[in-house]
This record gives sequence, structure tokens and C-alpha cells, in this order.
Amino acid sequence: MIIDSVQKMRTTKGNKAANQVIIHSGLTEYFRSYDTYIALKENGNIFLDAAYWDYSATTGKYRNQFLGEGIADTRKKIKSGEYKLVDLNQ
Repeated sequence: MIIDSVQKMRTTKGNKAANQVIIHSGLTEYFRSYDTYIALKENGNIFLDAAYWDYSATTGKYRNQFLGEGIADTRKKIKSGEYKLVDLNQ
């Protein structure tokens, strides 16, 4: 992967979140929490890591911010097949 930029996410107070980043690589965006990839946006598709997409409250908070929705919407989209669960950390 060629990384174009890494952007720290923001807390609700507007501060930079230390371990929550969005990585830009071409037209692809990754959300990484600590050293674990959680979500990927690519060509209008969303992929979530099957093992870690709902790992913790902190991960969930920033995943919601990355996706622009709450967990109930994310769960519905997983169930409908709109979001794919994959291994992003292989």
C-alpha cells in the first residue's frame, strides 16, 4: 500500500485522538485504531474487519465517526450484505 497521508481523528472536544487515524491511499480510506485496521472504504464499498469492527467502546466511537452513522445502522448494513466482513489484518 502506498500511503498518501495519515490524518488523526478528533475527539468530541476537538483534540487529536492519539491512536485513531484515517489513512489515505489513492481513493481508498482506512480507519485504524491503535495498530489494527477496523474499516476500509474503497470504490463506494465498505469493508469491516470481522474480528475487530466492534472490539471496544473507543473503537466503536471512532468507527461511527469514520462511517458517519451509529452502530445500529452499521449492524443493519452488515446483516443486509451492504457492508462486508473481511480480514483486514492478515
